[in-house]
Amino acid sequence: MKTISNCFIGCDKSIEKSDLLIFGAPYDGTSSFRPGSRFAPDKIREASYGLETYSPDYNMDIEDLNVGDIGNLELPFGEKNKVFEEIKNCTTNLLKMNKKILCLGGEHLITFPIIEVLSSIYDNLKVIHMDAHADMRDTYISEKFSHATVLNNVAELIDQKNIYHYGIRSGTKEEFKKIAQYGNFNIKSDELTEKIGDDPVYLTIDLDILDTSVLPGTGTPEPGGFTFKELSELLRTFKGFNFVGADVVELTPDYDFTGASSIVAAKVVRDTICTIMR
Repeated sequence: MKTISNCFIGCDKSIEKSDLLIFGAPYDGTSSFRPGSRFAPDKIREASYGLETYSPDYNMDIEDLNVGDIGNLELPFGEKNKVFEEIKNCTTNLLKMNKKILCLGGEHLITFPIIEVLSSIYDNLKVIHMDAHADMRDTYISEKFSHATVLNNVAELIDQKNIYHYGIRSGTKEEFKKIAQYGNFNIKSDELTEKIGDDPVYLTIDLDILDTSVLPGTGTPEPGGFTFKELSELLRTFKGFNFVGADVVELTPDYDFTGASSIVAAKVVRDTICTIMR
């Protein structure tokens, strides 16, 4: 019988023995439509106990992997700079121990401080961005740092040519011009492999890439998205990449009273673990 604990299912290895460490960043301070993603990390962990640790799609069992879960960061409300510092400190400490990282959001802005640390370590960092929204605005409601601007800020750190976008179907005309600039939009797996090569890769998955019929529990739902099968099949094409970390963000669990969105999110996390660990 599976017993619910405070870690993601199967991810109970010690810090010392883990190659990948999971941590939660329960922050939604700039959510502009439906807040509540700060509750996602714990809901994802709880929902994971409705899954098996074995993935037949990957033929991998996460119990056989060296993966640990260190729980959630304690993040202050309304203190964005302090939130950034806490996430950066955690990321830095885990990287010093030569760990891969997987962050459970929280809103999408939590990606920025993680990339800020990674980009200071890796000169050729590449980012795979899976999302319904471009998140490439210069500012949103006069705010530079927002879930709606996060990838624009990431682009300032690593250059737009090093970001590969999938699933985007919402944004301003200017945002779509930005993401089309280098042709890095929904590109085929063989072309992506050629462009990335052996460079370090960070994967960021905004769960609203999925259609609202699949995952209604998100902060800014956008119809016309991926099925779960399409997302899972795309993740499996990222075989052999040099992943250094990932995040899964923007589950807003309380907007789906059935709990199905949390279960879908948990399975995305399981697929993400398999993707970056194989």
